[in-house]
Amino acid sequence: MAQITFDNAQKAFIVSKIQRYFDNELEQEIGDFDAEFLLDFFSEQVGSYYYNQGLRDAQTALAVQLDTITESIDSLEKPTEF
Repeated sequence: MAQITFDNAQKAFIVSKIQRYFDNELEQEIGDFDAEFLLDFFSEQVGSYYYNQGLRDAQTALAVQLDTITESIDSLEKPTEF
């Protein structure tokens, strides 16, 4: 798996969300550098777990759709003698 990365705009948005969380929930201010460091830490150490769960969720959704397609194809089948 490739390293999880964000472009500058995404990273700035996520950093601001981390800063708001610290301010609102923990009543602590956290600077840009610290929030970015925290984001990098979670991306490296925890991101794979979320990524893998996303893959499993996508696989489940695809399997459901394939079942629907299979049922639709089966319903088009014409009766035959064998």
